[in-house]
Amino acid sequence: MHKRVRMSVAAAGLVAALALTGCGSSDSDDAGKGKASATPAEAGGDGGSASGSIDGAWSGVTDGKPIALSVSGKTAAVVADGHVCTGEVTDHGKPMLSLKCADGNTDRTMGSIESNDGTKLVVSWDAGAKDTLTKTEPGKLPKGLPTGLPTGIPAP
Repeated sequence: MHKRVRMSVAAAGLVAALALTGCGSSDSDDAGKGKASATPAEAGGDGGSASGSIDGAWSGVTDGKPIALSVSGKTAAVVADGHVCTGEVTDHGKPMLSLKCADGNTDRTMGSIESNDGTKLVVSWDAGAKDTLTKTEPGKLPKGLPTGLPTGIPAP
């Protein structure tokens, strides 16, 4: 159990780091034209609130399980319930997260930004989940991570 939590936290950090640095992207400057902005106001919809950009790292807990979302420009990644999903921010009348999971899971592949005040982000997923996420401060671990992890476990 503790190993799975540690692995989930490590995977969330890795996905967040990759998404925020743009690693793995070979898009040219013109490749993103015509796609939605990561800011709800710029995307033409208010996403429930036009007061904050969705760029950055977000974390929360849904149904007792940690969720991590990272958005950088038009690139997005989520780690939830042992699944890693990546994709982009698109515009379908309002900002949406259009993702594909590496393992084929579809729980969080199409998400609608329900509200965003710059510090709290609510994403409703087509498969039924609804995540309330808090913006994570750069250089700090997200709040609500499990504590009391065992000691003496060798690093991976």
